[in-house]
Amino acid sequence: MAGTDEDTVAAADDALYVLTAVLLTPAKFPSVLGDDYPEACAALGLAPLADGYGLVLGQDGEGARWTVVIDDVSLVAVAIASWDCGMEYELSPDERTVVAALPGWPLAVAVAAPGVPAPHDPGPEADDRPPLAPPDTGVWGPAQRRLGADEIALQWATWREQVDDAAFPQPAATAAPDDGGEAGGGPDRGQGSSGQPGHSGIRRVLAEARAYIDSPPPLGRVRSSFAPGDARTLRADGPGWSLVARTDDIAFVLLDEEPGEVLPVGRGPELPGLLAALDKMAVRPT
Repeated sequence: MAGTDEDTVAAADDALYVLTAVLLTPAKFPSVLGDDYPEACAALGLAPLADGYGLVLGQDGEGARWTVVIDDVSLVAVAIASWDCGMEYELSPDERTVVAALPGWPLAVAVAAPGVPAPHDPGPEADDRPPLAPPDTGVWGPAQRRLGADEIALQWATWREQVDDAAFPQPAATAAPDDGGEAGGGPDRGQGSSGQPGHSGIRRVLAEARAYIDSPPPLGRVRSSFAPGDARTLRADGPGWSLVARTDDIAFVLLDEEPGEVLPVGRGPELPGLLAALDKMAVRPT
């Protein structure tokens, strides 16, 4: 996603050259910011408004990175949809919609505005708050675990085709894992736990996910999005774990305590019902 080099918005007493934008809503938010919508908002010092926000990332005339928060969610959604289709869209929010201008970017942005200095954080004279920054990809932690789950959701077919259903124990237990792999890359079939009758981490994840049905978690902990056919892509997060699943297929689990590991979970007799129940309570894009 990228705006045109003419897209600008007033921020921090200067014009902002818009590079990209993302949504911050209960159904769709940058997962690097938190396990749920209120946590993601808190990371930016924002109140968790029901309608959410749009985050506009760009550079000022000196090249400094800024994240401008606006409350015109529809405008940002239209811009993102246009860019995803390869169309130009001039994202120019009204100044009255600006909620905050935050130094730095919470996400990695691969492009830069032409005709201005290279991207850099604003100096303390412009804003004395610590600048936002994307997570360090060289370490493993909650943000990296959630990014790994994002990658699986986006590249489901690639990950799914490397899982051999025959490797799941028969009869398939609810918590039976298959081979593991590196989050953010192709599964490494040498790092898994195939053949084990169960995995304590997976059992914990499934138990906590099941508890969500009776005691709803914070908004955005369980999200449902489109998938081919009649299926849905289900995403659930919790303390130290992320789960990605298709409602008509298996699930993948990532854990903070197992860096880089991706643990497939066979459908078995109980997983389909759990996924269906979670999908019913999940937040969905409007």
